[in-house]
Amino acid sequence: MLFLVVTILSRSHADLNVYPSAGVLFVHVLEREYFKGEFPPYPKSGDASNDPITFNTNLMGYPDRPGWLRYIQRTPHSDGVLYGSPTAEHVGKSTVIEITAYNRRSFETARHNLVINIMATEEFPLPYQAEFYIRNMNVEEMLASEVLGDFLGAVKNVWQPERLNAINITSALDRGGRVPLPINDLKEGVYVMVGADVSFSSCLREVENPHNQLRCSQEMEPVISCDKKFRAQFHIDWCKISLVDINKVVPVYVTRPDPGSGVLPEIGEYNPPPESLKSRDYFSDFIVTLAVPAAVACVLFFILGYTMCCRREGVKKRNMQTPDIQLVHHNSIQKSSKELRSMSKNREISWPLSTLPVFNPVSGEVVPPIHPDNYETTSMPLMQTQQLTKGKKTHKIREK
Repeated sequence: MLFLVVTILSRSHADLNVYPSAGVLFVHVLEREYFKGEFPPYPKSGDASNDPITFNTNLMGYPDRPGWLRYIQRTPHSDGVLYGSPTAEHVGKSTVIEITAYNRRSFETARHNLVINIMATEEFPLPYQAEFYIRNMNVEEMLASEVLGDFLGAVKNVWQPERLNAINITSALDRGGRVPLPINDLKEGVYVMVGADVSFSSCLREVENPHNQLRCSQEMEPVISCDKKFRAQFHIDWCKISLVDINKVVPVYVTRPDPGSGVLPEIGEYNPPPESLKSRDYFSDFIVTLAVPAAVACVLFFILGYTMCCRREGVKKRNMQTPDIQLVHHNSIQKSSKELRSMSKNREISWPLSTLPVFNPVSGEVVPPIHPDNYETTSMPLMQTQQLTKGKKTHKIREK
């Protein structure tokens, strides 16, 4: 007898330290090639270089990641990406992210920790921030260093700042957008927020003029002079651009309530109810529940009966209030209609020729055809062919 034992291996590795800056977009790629070498050879035949690998990321000691950190992996055959924008609250704190890689073919796992040490920046946050909506990109495509670099280069060419940083990237699905149909290579769309140290350029402010605002309200493309610098690679929806000057934003301070010690105050001993409860009489409640609807029903019944039986006018009263000439006219019409009905019952109706027998089925005697002059024209068949057909049948029977 052969016993097959499959062991699922898990490997741990040294921690990897990264040092992102607060207020600047952080991107860390989980490369499949890095984890492929950590799995032992699979004993069965197959292409080990194309194993499906998925990743699970969570904050150490917690089931999920921090609120500012997001993760995306489109398919098991693509790399995973951790991205987000840490804030000033996380400066000086070390965030340990546990990364677990699963080989979906061999069911093996590999694990290592990512230590994120958030550093402070000299100018945080940048005072002027602009958010662009790019329609022809997905999040994982925009997070690529080459694509993001090309976009920042185009923005810098238009804005001309001394310092320019990508602050955050958000998928349009996280903003309430719809999943695109799988046709014509449609994309989900992505929001990219950038910050700079100088005021917005005249090109970026063109969307704020009344003419472009009117075109946006009519769902038309606004006229932007610098759109051609993005159009080759990025399709920007200029109606959804957001320009924010932090110097003009009034800060709102929200006072949080005191959480307290978490211990309930002393309110004395608990006195449970006695075992023998006092009985309660429900007879009065029963009477009220039935008597009130019954009384209302009786009152409505008497009102309805009085209205239908005691308030009727009757035929005699109606005739007394009707003028005599109208009664005579009505009576004459009624007599005429009765006379017509009696006359219609007494008149004789000839049977149609189609119902007359051609011969006697008992004696076999042939019935002679009726001459057209002997019956009324009202009893003639509806179709002339009916009479001709019956004549032919009679002729054949005579020949026999």
